[in-house]
Amino acid sequence: MSQQAASLDWMLKDLAESVPQTRTVLVLSSDGLRMGHHGGTTESAERLAASCSGLQSLASAVGSELPHLAGKMQLVVIEMEGGFFYLMAAGPRAYLAVLADDGVDAGLMGQRMRDLIARLGAHITSPPRSDGQAR
Repeated sequence: MSQQAASLDWMLKDLAESVPQTRTVLVLSSDGLRMGHHGGTTESAERLAASCSGLQSLASAVGSELPHLAGKMQLVVIEMEGGFFYLMAAGPRAYLAVLADDGVDAGLMGQRMRDLIARLGAHITSPPRSDGQAR
């Protein structure tokens, strides 16, 4: 594991431990690649990352219907039976996602996610793929 990946994992773990009821914390690129996660299995995190990519694209499309806005997704919250899902823009081409159980403090979660994004900085800047890479 690279030093950058270890640092990223430590920061994701810190968020998970600072907000009770947090199950999974995930950083992903805009094209749905898992950059790091804490909680759950790697396979589950990869499926979640792919789902998040589609969700952020859908949210941006909905936002583009508001002509006075830029149309860029900033935050999506989904309440499900038994828990919550949060997806927040985390910089150019990167997102932070969290799965949490019912009873999570939504205000605390939002604040901790914003704090983490500020700390992550260059760790989560996902460069665009070159023409030679699969899309």
